Amino acid sequence: MNHRRKLILCLLASCLIVTIGIPPILASAQTSSGTTNSSAPKAAPASPATTPTTPATTPTTTKSSAAPTAQDIAAAKASGKVWVNTESKVYHKSGRWYGETKQGKFMTESEAKAAGYKEAQR
Repeated sequence: MNHRRKLILCLLASCLIVTIGIPPILASAQTSSGTTNSSAPKAAPASPATTPTTPATTPTTTKSSAAPTAQDIAAAKASGKVWVNTESKVYHKSGRWYGETKQGKFMTESEAKAAGYKEAQR
């Protein structure tokens, strides 16, 4: 049994050495001028004129990077909105996690149900 363990460890060590050694060999082979594949399409470099100058906008339904303020939470409660935890796919009508989870947003309960979110169990 001891020999079997040694054999397995040697095989694993060999695989590790081969795995670590292959990427540098491949990288040097790809960068040399004689071994590049000329039939492969090359991506054209992006010119400054073709890059978009306007920043990407985020949809209004996603939560901003800042946590909601107490005023935001109070306004959402007053309007009957629920807090949707976008990470766990559940929504909170009230309680400890209302407006407090890391990933989330406010929406109506009907919107939350239509989007596939489930009500949080108490």
